[in-house]
Amino acid sequence: MTKTGKFFVSLLVKQDDEPWIPAKNKVGIDFGLKHFAVMTNDDRVSEKIDNPRFLRKSEAKVKKAQRALSRKKIGSKNREKAKLLLAKKHEKIANQRKDFLHKLSRRIVDENQVIVVETLKSKDMMQNHKVAKSIADVSWYEFVRQLEYKSNFYGRTLIKADPWFASTQICSSCGVKGEKKAMDVREWTCTHCSVHHDRDINASTNLLMLAN
Repeated sequence: MTKTGKFFVSLLVKQDDEPWIPAKNKVGIDFGLKHFAVMTNDDRVSEKIDNPRFLRKSEAKVKKAQRALSRKKIGSKNREKAKLLLAKKHEKIANQRKDFLHKLSRRIVDENQVIVVETLKSKDMMQNHKVAKSIADVSWYEFVRQLEYKSNFYGRTLIKADPWFASTQICSSCGVKGEKKAMDVREWTCTHCSVHHDRDINASTNLLMLAN
């Protein structure tokens, strides 16, 4: 039973495995906060997936419910009602996030035979208090976990890039590694070959190259 009083029953059934149907595409996926993910496939077609920001969008309602709970007398029926209301707010956010992650991960696994993702150190990044809440809301770790087990089930290959792979610094056109770029630098021009890059598309293209 959940905190909101919902019951769930799990059933274990026996069934034949689904036949593996190979997919022809490969994709590189770069994660971010402005966009949840930027994906580039082997046709060099890029797609930006907006960050849904479920927690941020509901933050005002959650804070209002938290304030209402704090004003209620401990042990009273009104406090229990306020506690339930707050739990429902959090449950809705969690369900929205799960729905988004499951639908996107399944789509990627359906469409691609080889999937390359960047490896982010979320715990280290959350030391920056300015972005900690946004990183917690985005759930990159859970998304990669879903990609991994779905890839195993459907016969796909998931490649996790080395954490130190400089996907942002490397020019995807000529391969020259440039200087480290601040987070607010969203576009840059390679000093070696003069190709102008979108930061995230360039990173996802470099990750795609690890699929070969």
